[in-house]
Amino acid sequence: MKKKLYYVTMLIGVLGLALTACGSQQTTEVPSTTVPISVKPNGIVAEGKLKPVQAANLSFQARGMVEEINVKIGDKVSKGDVLARLANGSQAEAQLATAAFELVSAQQALNELLDSSSADLAQVVIDLKDAQEAYDKADDYLQYLLDSKKVPQTETRVFLIQTWKGYQYEYKTKNFKGPAPEDWIIEAENDLALKKAKLDELQNTYDRMKDGADTDQLTLLEARLENAKAQVDAAESNLSNYVLSAPFDGEVADVAVEIGEQVGSESRAVSVINTSSWVIETSDITELEVVDVAVGQNVSFTADALSDVTMKGVVSEISQSSFVENGDVIYTVHIAANDVDPRVKWGMTVEVTFEPLE
Repeated sequence: MKKKLYYVTMLIGVLGLALTACGSQQTTEVPSTTVPISVKPNGIVAEGKLKPVQAANLSFQARGMVEEINVKIGDKVSKGDVLARLANGSQAEAQLATAAFELVSAQQALNELLDSSSADLAQVVIDLKDAQEAYDKADDYLQYLLDSKKVPQTETRVFLIQTWKGYQYEYKTKNFKGPAPEDWIIEAENDLALKKAKLDELQNTYDRMKDGADTDQLTLLEARLENAKAQVDAAESNLSNYVLSAPFDGEVADVAVEIGEQVGSESRAVSVINTSSWVIETSDITELEVVDVAVGQNVSFTADALSDVTMKGVVSEISQSSFVENGDVIYTVHIAANDVDPRVKWGMTVEVTFEPLE
């Protein structure tokens, strides 16, 4: 907590001392003096910590032995880069590879269905037309057999006759018209039923495809794709327990583990920061001061380690909640730092001076 500096004026009255020497008195007067005991700044002064706009302390979420470390302090990394891994994560990597392959396959099958839907629909329309014609013919034929009394028929009879060569069979064919035989009608009914089933099947297919891809197949493939995505998410989550990846583009600030070391979730392994911009978080703005702080207000600040360098910033956020420290009600203020000296480090203490509001 910074000290609050104020001016006070003290009037020091000095009582005269009675000195008696050789039977005479002498009085010495000391004039009053104004003594400054503290200095009040021109604006609000606060203490804070400097931190990069993004910072992450990464830990393995599974226990194991560190098998691989791919970075060192100061290395630039991109989001998703593998920073380190545990030796017992190979099974999780294999599961992710399998899930990723299924995701690609499911997406490809869906794309093929969508791409081929127009051509498939055209063929279904042709097949449906042919099936309708076949059904109509079969229906007409059955009705003819049922209604007509003069259905052309052929009757062949076999006779055993004696010739000079001996006995032999002789075939005689008779043409006549009459009611259709029962077996003809049964056969025509069966044929009509088959053609009706084919017609219904094609009609259902057309109904599913007339507005685009086959809705049944589309539903199945979409469900397959969603399931594959879920499997990939689960595999990635599992793998993240054994592999540390960069959560954003940035720089490695620290590597706190070594190859062969046994680690777990309690052990910080790698720290990554994004120093493209910096933020100051104050720790001692009181309720009496926060009313004189506003978003957009300009500030200047110095780092304790670089007291001769003054840097600039702007208030970006003021907390709406408070906490109590040493009896004071404290509000946190965030400041976007500008023109930061390249020598500053994550966590350095800074002193911030707020320019008075106009």
